[in-house]
Amino acid sequence: MAEKKNLLTDKGLKKLEEELQELRVVKRKEVAQKIKEAREQGDLSENAEYDAAKDEQKDIEARIEELETILKNVEVIYTDEVDKEKVNVGCVVTVKDVAKNNVQTFKIVGSTEADILNNKISNESPVGAALMGAKVGDKVTAEAPNGSFQFEIVEISLDEE
Repeated sequence: MAEKKNLLTDKGLKKLEEELQELRVVKRKEVAQKIKEAREQGDLSENAEYDAAKDEQKDIEARIEELETILKNVEVIYTDEVDKEKVNVGCVVTVKDVAKNNVQTFKIVGSTEADILNNKISNESPVGAALMGAKVGDKVTAEAPNGSFQFEIVEISLDEE
């Protein structure tokens, strides 16, 4: 079975590549130094600094492995190539909640980049999936666990980050 492609915007790809480089080059060296210093203190069986450094090393290696897996199966969406006539991954979409009459703006991203606290929603989420392919003026209904929501597309633009 083919592995699922990880959709990333070009900016999201750059961010993950920078994180991976930081972990490999800087963080690995830092934790290796912490382990070395803790070993020099003698008895490792009761050495909290050594245990903490080993735990940190394990976390760093796990994150490196996770990033390598993501990047191995990546499909990059270049925002300058996105059709801004309709909602797609890489677009910033402004919608009006028809029931509440309030306006919200979301950036549509792949699930790897999703960050609801920064208004980045996945194209696979209920709202993101409902918005995909819609044009300005369209009304779409998103079926979410806490009910259905109807949105009207107010504006579609490209990421200005």
